[in-house]
This record gives sequence, structure tokens and C-alpha cells, in this order.
Amino acid sequence: MGPVVGLYRELADAVSALSFQPPVEYVYNPLTYAWPAYHTYLRRFATPSKRVIFLGMNPGPFGMAQTGIPFGDVRTVGEWLGIRDELRDLPERMHAKRPILGLSCRRIEVSGDRLWGWVRSRWCEPERFFDECFVANYCPLVFLEESGRNRTPDKLKPEERSRLFSLCDEALVRLVNLLEAEWLIAIGAFAEVRARECLGQLPGLRILRILHPSPANPAANRGWAGAVEEQLDEHGVFRINEAESGGGS
Repeated sequence: MGPVVGLYRELADAVSALSFQPPVEYVYNPLTYAWPAYHTYLRRFATPSKRVIFLGMNPGPFGMAQTGIPFGDVRTVGEWLGIRDELRDLPERMHAKRPILGLSCRRIEVSGDRLWGWVRSRWCEPERFFDECFVANYCPLVFLEESGRNRTPDKLKPEERSRLFSLCDEALVRLVNLLEAEWLIAIGAFAEVRARECLGQLPGLRILRILHPSPANPAANRGWAGAVEEQLDEHGVFRINEAESGGGS
């Protein structure tokens, strides 16, 4: 078992032991029931060294909750990444409006479609992207209210946040060190806050926040990919036109 695989096995077990109170009624942990897919993802792509780690908040109900891959819309995971491992041991309690269907899910994870669509257009092949980059989520859990509404980790009760964030902070620090990252690209404000909280003093690491691709973000609906390209180029994260021309970093 590689060190990154071991890290996420430990995290999966640790967060599974936590409990949450209403308004959280359902908790999904893709690191358990979608572990075969995530294991494949780690084994193929979580190898040192990575210049850049893209960090999201937590799984979306139609992305990682279905596929086990961060921001992992079904089309990207099954077709572009070629990860088709079957799910196992689904949660005993699932919300009727948010069933876990795996690659059979027909709903589109817009955030994931935007993120991975941009990656495909710029790097063309998964191996070229993952040669220098990795995509992870800060928190591996999905939280649903009785209505089926997604509840984000920042909206948890203080004592629940404290226990969860302690585990996720430790895992993120370990991931960054294991992958020897130079850049942590926080996808949205939450990821930036958590990254600066636990990684802000880490020597040699630069942290940058980019626009979140969620359709709930009006700015993202006005050309997310172009806006992110400008942000990354402005800070010199990637050399201009490097990825398009097939160069490496």
C-alpha cells in the first residue's frame, strides 16, 4: 500500500466514526463505498511529485458521491479517466432524491463538468495533466438534510466542524508533503480558508484561490474556464501555452 493510499484509508475510517446531528440526516462517505474507484484514481495518478494540487470542498451529490472521484462527473470518470470500478457496500440509509447510482447516474455535476472539461481542453490526455497536477477534496463526506438539500461542511455545528476539520487538516498537510506540491490551488473560498489555516506556514508552498465552477456562482456562469486561465496565468502557475503545446513542467 502506497503512502497516499494509506493516508486516505486512514481518513476514510476516521471520518466514518464521526456522528452528526440534525439538520444533517444522511451522510455519504465515498471513500468507503466507492473505494475501488478512488483506489484506482490514487494508484494511477497520486504519485510524487506534483507541482500543483487543485483542492475542492467536499463531494457533490452528482459527482464524487456517485463516482468516488473529486469533481467526478460520470462522463469524465467513465470515459476520459477510464475508471469504471463498481461500487460496494452502499450506505444503508440513502435519501430518495439523492440515490447513489454510480456510473448509471444521469444527472450532470456542473462543477465537475466545467473543471474536467477545462482540463481536457488544455491537457488533452489524463497522463499529461496528472504528470504535474492532482485534484483532491478537503472533506470526503456528503451531508444531506431531510429535504435532500446538500449541507456544506462550513454549515455544520461548531463541535462537528471542529472534529471533522481536525482530521481533514491533518490529511491535507500529509497529502501536500507526500506529493511535494509547489502550488495549492483552492477552488473557491472555503478551500482557501482551510488551506491557509493548516498550510499557510509550510515552506515553499504557494496558495492561490480560483473561481469556483458551481452554477450557483454567477461569475462562473459568465465563462469560468476563461476566468480561471487568466488567474493561473497572472500568477505564473503554468507557463503560457505550455500545456497546449505538450510541454512539461
